[in-house]
Amino acid sequence: MPPLLFGVINKTKAWFAGRTGMPLLQPYYDIIKLMRKGMVISDTTTWIFRFGPVITLMTVFIAGLLVPMGSFDAPFSFTGDLILFTYLFGLSRFFTTASALDTGSSFEGMGSSREVTFAAFSEPALFFAFAALVKMSGSFSLSSMLHSPLEELSIDIAAPLVLLAIGLYIVMLAESCRIPVDDPNTHLELTMIHEAMVLDHSGPLFGIISYASALKLFILGTVLLHVIFPFRISISWVNWLLYILEMLVLAVSIGVVESVMARLQMKHVPYLLISAILFCAFGFVLIFR
Repeated sequence: MPPLLFGVINKTKAWFAGRTGMPLLQPYYDIIKLMRKGMVISDTTTWIFRFGPVITLMTVFIAGLLVPMGSFDAPFSFTGDLILFTYLFGLSRFFTTASALDTGSSFEGMGSSREVTFAAFSEPALFFAFAALVKMSGSFSLSSMLHSPLEELSIDIAAPLVLLAIGLYIVMLAESCRIPVDDPNTHLELTMIHEAMVLDHSGPLFGIISYASALKLFILGTVLLHVIFPFRISISWVNWLLYILEMLVLAVSIGVVESVMARLQMKHVPYLLISAILFCAFGFVLIFR
């Protein structure tokens, strides 16, 4: 399902622009085409350049196994898995930036610098959100934490949940390299962040990077949905249908944001991420009131 989210986003943006746009399944076609192509690899690179995208995909995939899908529990769950979840994303970022720096390109070094700088703002917001959910649920397991808004739903936690949802939405846009933080369709190197780090990857390696990016959006969107729509239905197949529908609506909302907003100037991006920290921090404070 992750590449389908990109297709929905692109269709939404095309609708806003009055165009037909690319097919809904175009991201799948692009990944398949990339996996069938050859690769051009510089002689100056090492194994980090070749294995960086693979390790990035593996770490993001493992992090996804720790997140409950809809009203169902995660495939793997244990006390403290929220720490592993956060640092698996950090590990994926490390190998993405390391493989970019391995090329020796000044543009990729610039993109890596921006990536880790903005990550220093988004990670505290994620930890504040998790801290609020830990306090709400009394558990250090992601499955129990993310199901807690359903079990504790009341007027007292409505305001904290709204603040957490706003902060997590901003984090999702930043971590997924979407507007207003980054533009995945830009071709101007001086304004690139994530795309600048993958300029030298091609063929299957770039296909792996594309799928890992879609998977990251899918996982962070799932975490956000547990805060926005904390409810469940007793019928199993209805739960799956509802979960898929919520993910598609979330993708439409991202497309709307990208259609009505321009990308922020690079110097203003930290202010947006600091606002995400403040939203999540105030939500955490309200839990204790």
